[in-house]
Amino acid sequence: MKEFTYTIKEPVGIHARPAGLLVKEVKGYQSTVTIIKGDKSVNAVKLMALMGMGIKCGDTVTVQVEGADEETAAPALEKFFNEHL
Repeated sequence: MKEFTYTIKEPVGIHARPAGLLVKEVKGYQSTVTIIKGDKSVNAVKLMALMGMGIKCGDTVTVQVEGADEETAAPALEKFFNEHL
């Protein structure tokens, strides 16, 4: 399992547009991607659950990547977070 933490910089947090982009990005990998904020966690392919976490600008999330392609998926997702969130 690969894991990284990220502090959200998107001014409105993870709302519909960035959440949709994230789900689309995650679906390109075989690995299971879990987003964790505090004591809540969701599978990153579940758009409504992701938006329901209420992740705002300044919040720090942990991203866990586990599966067959975690070695390539984790750095690619970290890059995605830096560019889009």
